[in-house]
Amino acid sequence: MSGVQMITVSEDDSGQRIDRWLRRLFPHVNQGRIEKMCRKGELRLDGGRVKANSRVEAGQVVRVPPLPASDLKPAAPREARVSEADAKMIRGCVIYKDDAVIAINKPAGLAVQGGSGTSRHVDGLAEALKFDLDEKPRLVHRLDKDTSGVLIMARTRLAAQALTAAFRHHATRKIYWALVAGVPTPYLGEVKCGLVKAPGHGRSGEGEKMIAVHLDDVNSTPGAKRSHTQYATLYRVASRASWVAMEPITGRTHQLRAHMAEIGHPIAGDGKYGGSGQENQGDGWGAQIGGVISKKLHLHCRRMAFEHPVTKKHVSITAELPEHMKASWDTFGWSEDLAAEDPFESLR
Repeated sequence: MSGVQMITVSEDDSGQRIDRWLRRLFPHVNQGRIEKMCRKGELRLDGGRVKANSRVEAGQVVRVPPLPASDLKPAAPREARVSEADAKMIRGCVIYKDDAVIAINKPAGLAVQGGSGTSRHVDGLAEALKFDLDEKPRLVHRLDKDTSGVLIMARTRLAAQALTAAFRHHATRKIYWALVAGVPTPYLGEVKCGLVKAPGHGRSGEGEKMIAVHLDDVNSTPGAKRSHTQYATLYRVASRASWVAMEPITGRTHQLRAHMAEIGHPIAGDGKYGGSGQENQGDGWGAQIGGVISKKLHLHCRRMAFEHPVTKKHVSITAELPEHMKASWDTFGWSEDLAAEDPFESLR
């Protein structure tokens, strides 16, 4: 067992969560042990207590408590964990790559990070996305498991710091496409409300459900946070379904799904917010459109725009629709080139 270690945070590590910083240095220390160190006050930052999600800054000193010898062994090579088939699949998802940034068109059904019962996810498969670099790309934001589309990762630690800050301070633009039940009116509008996590769900996030509360009740509702989405109704099929573009101004859990359900137009295939067995009968409600339309979630991050962390140039990345949404678009006679790149231009 090692003794207490006092480790100074380097410039390259500035801005990282302390749990991720520690696991990079000591790969065999699991998340549960780190959280226990935090609860007991054994892991300290400049002498103060920390939480697992506390962020470290350059020059700060981290007190690492004694670690068993098994935690000091170097990590086994992780590349072997990614099968050839999975490596080919995830590399085939790459839609943008330079020295600092890589972006994939995340498939629907593939989780971004691991959790209870989830062993196959983007973070693990990212070992196959190192290409000419020594370290795998780092996640800087996330998409729900069943949501497809643009997912950005950083290829260096400094790029990760800049991109994480950009997402945290809403300095990126994200435009999503969805098929929703009914026809939202007005055609160009916004949803503003509070969102609070429903009680009784686990920490992994997959079981979470968000409840909308009126803006006037946000301050008096424990855990509620303000949320804001702009939407544009692009095309419709009578009163049965619509192609909607959405831009989240805030970034809350399940925000787009909860917002569309709140205004009476749940996203097709969204059993959590639109009724898993409730078919749309033409009245605008019900997450299952019926007929040949897939029962998978029809939510896709179509476009993401941001300032490049190194060159500072404007970058805009677009992702094609997944196969189940393409099939629905074909059924309705729609094509991806019918929509303006920025349907919210008139609001800016």
